[in-house]
Amino acid sequence: MEQFKSNPMVTKQDLLSWSGVPRSSFYYKRGDGLRRRKPSEMTITQDGELIENTVVLQDVENILQQEFCCYGYKNVWDELKQKGYIINHKKVYRLMKVHNLLFNRRIGSIGVPRQFVRFRKIRAEKPLEHLCMDIKYIHIHGAQRNALLLTVIDAYSRKVLTHMLRFNIKKGDVVILLSLLLMEYKIENITLRNDNGSQFIAGVVRQFLKEKGVNQEFTHVATPEERLHRSLEQQCSTRGCGAL
Repeated sequence: MEQFKSNPMVTKQDLLSWSGVPRSSFYYKRGDGLRRRKPSEMTITQDGELIENTVVLQDVENILQQEFCCYGYKNVWDELKQKGYIINHKKVYRLMKVHNLLFNRRIGSIGVPRQFVRFRKIRAEKPLEHLCMDIKYIHIHGAQRNALLLTVIDAYSRKVLTHMLRFNIKKGDVVILLSLLLMEYKIENITLRNDNGSQFIAGVVRQFLKEKGVNQEFTHVATPEERLHRSLEQQCSTRGCGAL
């Protein structure tokens, strides 16, 4: 083919036709990556201010640290909108996925190893033998926002032993609630079930329960003892709760 290149009468199309090389293959140029628009590095606020995504990511991390750990990207998206960001839920998902902040992220053991339940249904034979602790979202109509309801119930009598309703529940609040509970009922050798919320797997909470001789075990999703907590959430959501 080199001998035809010096001939001005021979076109490139002729060369491709004689050699049997498709035009698409000859002109193809490999790209650097996927054919899509480059993700934006800035996020706009309701005031028209452009904020770097690194700042938005810091707000996301603060939300996950301060609020209930069951926050998925949609709940985080709602919180960011309340903070004044004009942001798409897909962008929130992308930021959280890239930085390993999605809800199904791996949670490592901290201090005391976690003990998971062997039986999905509790076989309580007497009161104050097995307790269940859980957190649910409750919409406060007067405040136009969600609050967190932390309850501890007796698996045998289905009685609510104590509860806490706040806009923000941290691991320290869980320790305070459990301290008051143990002082009031003077219970020993009990088993406390809870899910894998960030407040419950916190090292300070697990160490506190270990020092008090409480056997803490972690459940899986949709265990029978969560039904009361779900009923409380549904009743408050349907009837409405007043301002805190």
